[in-house]
Amino acid sequence: MHLYIVQHGETWANVEHRYLGSLDPGLTERGKQQAQALEAQLPSHIDAIIVSPRLRAQQAADILNRGLHLQLQTMDYFQERDVGVFEGLTQAEAKDLHPHLWSQSIIRQWDIGLTGGESIADVVMRVRGGLLGLAETLPSKIVVLVAHGFIAKTIRALARQDFSDFYDWQLPNGNVLVLENFEVPSCTTYSLKNELPVS
Repeated sequence: MHLYIVQHGETWANVEHRYLGSLDPGLTERGKQQAQALEAQLPSHIDAIIVSPRLRAQQAADILNRGLHLQLQTMDYFQERDVGVFEGLTQAEAKDLHPHLWSQSIIRQWDIGLTGGESIADVVMRVRGGLLGLAETLPSKIVVLVAHGFIAKTIRALARQDFSDFYDWQLPNGNVLVLENFEVPSCTTYSLKNELPVS
C-alpha cells in the first residue's frame, strides 16, 4: 500500500495553539486554501480516500475529492487523540487549571491518559487496528488518509518502528507524509513502549 497521510488545514484552535483532540471545529479560510494546495503534493491517480470523522478532516477531504469523485470512507480509527480535560485549553491554561496533571507530564505518559482522554498506548493500538484493516482491504493501492497531527506521528513511528523522536516530529497543517510500500509492522505494546523517549 502506498499511503499519503494528509494533515487537515488550519482551524481556529490551531491558530490559538489549543489542544484540539476530539473538539470539532471546521477549517478557517486559510485552512481551506491549504487543503486546496495539497492537490499538488498528491499523485494524479488515487484509489481511495480514508477520512477521520472530525469535521476539519471531512472538509479537507471534500476539497481534495472535488476532481476525483471518489466515495470517501470515514474510519473512527483515525480520529485525533482525545486529551480529556486538556481539550480546548492552551498549554498555559492547562498548567494553571490542572497543575498536578501538568507536573506529571501526563500527556506524554505511555499507559496513562488524561482524565476523560486516551493514553498514547490507546491511540497506537487504535491506529494500528485501522492500518491492519486498510492493508487487508486495499493492498497495493494508492491511499490518501486525511487525518490529524497525532495520528500522522503515530503512523510514522509505527512505519519506522522507532518512537525516538515521537515528541519532536510534527506534520504541519496542510502537509503530507508519504509512506510508499507501507506495511503494518508486527509489534507489541511492550516493544513500542521501550522505544518511547523518557520525558
